[in-house]
Amino acid sequence: MPIAKKPKTHNKSASHKLADRKSPLDALSNAGAGAAFLAALGREVRRSRAKRGMTRRQMAQASRTSERYLAQIESGTGNPSVTVLRAIAQALDLPAAVLLGEPSANSAARTALLDLVARLPDSALAELTDLIEARLVPAESADRARRIALVGLRGAGKSTLGRMLARHLGWPFIELDRVVEQDYGASIPDMIEMAGTATFRRHERAALERVIAGQEAAVITTAGGIVSERESYALLLRRSHTIWIKARPEEHMGRVMAQGDFRPMAANREAMADLVAILEARGADYARAQAQLDTSGEAVEQSFAKLLRIVADMLGPQSRSSAGGA
Repeated sequence: MPIAKKPKTHNKSASHKLADRKSPLDALSNAGAGAAFLAALGREVRRSRAKRGMTRRQMAQASRTSERYLAQIESGTGNPSVTVLRAIAQALDLPAAVLLGEPSANSAARTALLDLVARLPDSALAELTDLIEARLVPAESADRARRIALVGLRGAGKSTLGRMLARHLGWPFIELDRVVEQDYGASIPDMIEMAGTATFRRHERAALERVIAGQEAAVITTAGGIVSERESYALLLRRSHTIWIKARPEEHMGRVMAQGDFRPMAANREAMADLVAILEARGADYARAQAQLDTSGEAVEQSFAKLLRIVADMLGPQSRSSAGGA
């Protein structure tokens, strides 16, 4: 006896039929959005790593992730799991939401402000910062007194020029890294190796607060990576006259090698590429300083003469006799 065929059913809803017709396009759209998301994630991971001066090997060790997989993530071809993303964020001392491009604040007012700021051209941001500081930041919190802070990447000339400036003005010269080392009882590299970057940044913040509270007049130099700690850098900008000491990448590299200090590029065949990436990642933050001094291709004496003129303009007429004479 022949088996009766089951009659075809035609009770699919219109919405299901529409979904079936759209699915190929939706798949392409979703694939494109996913690729764009992974590319943006990779760029943010690389930018955040460079801003902290970490090599990929250092990041791999800190996050317990292979260098090869990190390279895939940074190129946008890797699709990290939640746990891997969390490990990377912890290695960078960042909320994972930052890597995803999501605002970490839940406040509606804060979100609205961030949306507004995002629509402003870069040229308007400095003016907005000044307006907010003048209107909302207590006057004593923005008092820079006679503190001069030199920021920038290693090899630009911060320490050399800082010592010369302090000697010229008769002010204390304070290297923030040395203060941190004295507090902790170990060198910065040993501290980071034993306790991690987050511990170093906490000590750096505490040392900076103490220096600002205790010194009305001083020349301060900081680690190049202070810009990666938002609150510390904001404090430095509010409470000191800040100057970005800069140079061309090849000059940074040559000076660092001449000093016998190749961190963080040691044993790294892509040292120059990493250095350029660090400069690019930190450039916008360094540029928030009140002034810039490019030491490229100049003798120390030439750069120092320019520095004195910058300092004289910052401190006002009362300082010109001591800071403007070179």
